[in-house]
Amino acid sequence: MFTFTIRRLILTIPTLLFISLVLFTIVKLSPSDPTGNLPLTIPPEVREKIRESLGVNKPLLIQYLLWLKQFFWLEPRIFLEHSFGWNLGTADETRLISYQTRSPVMDLIVQRLPQTLWVVGVAYLVGTLIALPIGIISAYKQYSVFDQLGTLVSMIGFSVPPFFSGVLVIVIFSVMIPSDSYFWLPSIYDTTHEVTDWASFKYQFRQMIMPVMVLALQITAQISRFTRASMLDNLNQDYVRTARAKGLKEKTVVLVHVLRNSMIPVVTVIALGIPSIFGGAIITEQVFKVNGLGQLLIIAIQGGDVPTVQTLTFIFAILIVLFNLIADVLYGILDPRIRYD
Repeated sequence: MFTFTIRRLILTIPTLLFISLVLFTIVKLSPSDPTGNLPLTIPPEVREKIRESLGVNKPLLIQYLLWLKQFFWLEPRIFLEHSFGWNLGTADETRLISYQTRSPVMDLIVQRLPQTLWVVGVAYLVGTLIALPIGIISAYKQYSVFDQLGTLVSMIGFSVPPFFSGVLVIVIFSVMIPSDSYFWLPSIYDTTHEVTDWASFKYQFRQMIMPVMVLALQITAQISRFTRASMLDNLNQDYVRTARAKGLKEKTVVLVHVLRNSMIPVVTVIALGIPSIFGGAIITEQVFKVNGLGQLLIIAIQGGDVPTVQTLTFIFAILIVLFNLIADVLYGILDPRIRYD
């Protein structure tokens, strides 16, 4: 397992380099100008000096290599400096600068990352914890009323996009319900809110309910269907009949033997769903005005902020590759028949 993990980690290097080249080239082809948002009174020679300072006038290959150096070499060193107080000599080096805010891109990402992690992390945890029991019970009680209700919820989660379900819950819980009601929920997520006491914690909990509900619905729909299908495949296997013939309790047969083998394809869905849920959070954050990474990406695309778009999309690509590796490693842990070494 260790050898396989190291081999896959080494293989991710050319994979990520190829992805970075494709992303960099595609985004660079967009007609964006770092001086486009500046006042028209700025002389052309000043604009040219700004482009030169940002490296825009350099050949495309040089810009790509400079971006790689900033992303993989400069920014990690700056992170270590800020985290541990070390002096790694980064003061005179040029960082990835946003065209819109003229501030380092990584600083913008670090500022907004906690809001996205709060909403996305809680939604994924809630969705997974709800989906697994639904999938297990639906498979064990196939075609029962519970199974039909689980199928209905899954179809709704698959069919209804987040921009519709988000607006729907806002209309129900923020518009139709009076603001003095206990069931009223805030429609705009206050990212400046700080939890200092019980009252502030309750407000934080209330403002997270709707965005978490919208994201968790999609997560529950996907994971519960995969869990149900995988459980049904294993419930009729010979080893299940053997376990029952030995006199094992039904609870042990289902939750220990069947569930462990059924989790192999489910692990793939859960692992690969973590980076993909960030994509769903892009729309959800726009609907509920969550000042997170999704909203930052949308604003950057609208404003032609090339460095921010390149960095965020590449981070999402890194997450996908990383969780692919995690899913493969978990295969060997869950199924003793799978051996990589």
